[in-house]
Amino acid sequence: MSSRPEHPATAIVAVQLPGIHDTEFAASLEELGRLCSTLGLDVVTTITQKRTHLSKGAVVGKGKLEQLGAITGGPGKIVSQAKAPKDKARARRAEEEDVEEWEEDDDGDDDDPIHAPARKPTVIVVDHELTPGQAKNLESATGCEVLDRTGVIVEIFHRHVRSREAKLQVEIARLTYVAPRLRESKTGPADRVRGGGKGAGESALELDRRKIRDRIAELRHELAAIQRDQDRRRQNRREARRVALVGYTNAGKSSLMRALTGSDVYVANKLFATLDTTVRALHPETKPRILVSDTVGFIKKLPHDLVASFKSTLDEAHEASLLLFVVDGSDPTHESQLAVTRDVLGEIGALDAPSILVMNKVDLLDDVGRAKIRAKHPNAMLVSARDPSDVARVRQAIIDFFDAELSEGDLDVPFGREAMLHEIHEHARVVAETWDETGGHLRVRAEPATLARLQAMLSR
Repeated sequence: MSSRPEHPATAIVAVQLPGIHDTEFAASLEELGRLCSTLGLDVVTTITQKRTHLSKGAVVGKGKLEQLGAITGGPGKIVSQAKAPKDKARARRAEEEDVEEWEEDDDGDDDDPIHAPARKPTVIVVDHELTPGQAKNLESATGCEVLDRTGVIVEIFHRHVRSREAKLQVEIARLTYVAPRLRESKTGPADRVRGGGKGAGESALELDRRKIRDRIAELRHELAAIQRDQDRRRQNRREARRVALVGYTNAGKSSLMRALTGSDVYVANKLFATLDTTVRALHPETKPRILVSDTVGFIKKLPHDLVASFKSTLDEAHEASLLLFVVDGSDPTHESQLAVTRDVLGEIGALDAPSILVMNKVDLLDDVGRAKIRAKHPNAMLVSARDPSDVARVRQAIIDFFDAELSEGDLDVPFGREAMLHEIHEHARVVAETWDETGGHLRVRAEPATLARLQAMLSR
């Protein structure tokens, strides 16, 4: 009988910098822990330190690095890895600078001992973006594989995306992340991308980098072809009334999408459960149809390359007539999560569309919590995606928004042009219909552009 392998024991490392409130710091650590869980890592300990700035050498100070080495089995200090005589002087200078950095004041935090966890960590995850040099130094000091927050997010995206377009976008972002780190690690992400060792010498390194550049160019070419097809599909939906659900990861967008559309959209209580844009019609269907898009969730410190690579996916939000900002109202940091969502949408120029603020998961709040949200956001809809009556209110708010945009007009359908009736019922709402010896006379409500198009088609 074989037993399931244990998830890698992982230590989270984070520095609380000046100006970072305790609540914000704790929320970031909790979020990183959930990211690790999504990636399949088992967090066995969390090591924190208060510093005025990150150590240039290894993020944390000398004392904390020694303690970290004690629980991982590493030397607890930076070990020079100079490979050639010409590098020794440079490596020695760098090491001296690292020692000087460690000897700076660590704000007394190193006096607090780190208790050894039940399992020895084999992975270190740092809640900051690391330079290649910092990652290398932490690996040498701990003997562990080292990832930063960006690396964790990129790897989650790489493992969980399903559509071809999203896979291409994520691979571009992943290779872009890996390229500058090839020099720094023998067993790090670079090897995992290539599935083997890099070989020896500078020429092999340059060859690897050239291969990555060529691969990125190849991926961009393939992605451009897919995006042209996507653009054509969006063009075919140009007259459709479109709603995009946007918000922080795990805010409940997919649950709300499922409830609004009656679809089998994947739902899970984890970060980045949805990484592919899904488009479904509002259910029960309206005339004209309303299409609802569930988009990838946002997160603090979202890697810029991922934002850029997912721009085409976020075009659903960019081209939507209405944005539904879905926020987890039960999360104590929901205000900063809403700010992150707005910042990312602003970065891609998608904030011009009208919007409705939906505070989700209010069933997890007491009366005081709900009152605080109402005071802060008087126009927000307080809902639970699990409550059918709340979902019905959201659905009606969407319909009311689009109905306010409709124009009313007349369409005359002569005999012999009855085939136009399907087009009319597909894109307009018929409010009155009469027939005489000349044909049908319909009173309809539709988008102004759609109404003009239908009238032009019937006048030919």
